[in-house]
Amino acid sequence: MLFNSFEFLLFFPIVTILYFLLPHSFRWLLMLVASCMFYMAFVPVYILILGATIVVDYIAGILIEEAKGEKKRLFLIFSIVANVGVLAVFKYYNFFIENVDQFLISLHISTHPLPFLEILLPIGLSFHTFQAMSYTIEVYRENQKAERHFGIYALYVMFYPQLVAGPIERPQN
Repeated sequence: MLFNSFEFLLFFPIVTILYFLLPHSFRWLLMLVASCMFYMAFVPVYILILGATIVVDYIAGILIEEAKGEKKRLFLIFSIVANVGVLAVFKYYNFFIENVDQFLISLHISTHPLPFLEILLPIGLSFHTFQAMSYTIEVYRENQKAERHFGIYALYVMFYPQLVAGPIERPQN
């Protein structure tokens, strides 16, 4: 569902009205469900990728906060590698493979093209990646406490109004 689509024209006012009708304590849940629905309107199965990265970074944030010394740094590195790894596969794998393939052909090493991934880029993947990394980095720097409420953390990463336009926020904001 694009921001300029008919579906969004219906979706946004319904979510907004429900938001103001619900008690404050349930608003986060509405926004999380709405964000999931918005995200799943493109390629529903990609919610699993987002869910996996959310789980990794949620746990990483808690482990970073509780760890000391080198362990703290290792948990941050794990989180960053996981996030950048997902981004690299979906956004840059085919670009990398195409260039390696052309390089090998120019050296007369290979005439068989390397396999491409026939996948669509998940919407807002770069945003999710950098939003999640901002959280773990801020926890690592001790500028932010690790979020213990999984739903609130998930909403921070996938809040649909920020999905395409941003900006990337620090968790304290």
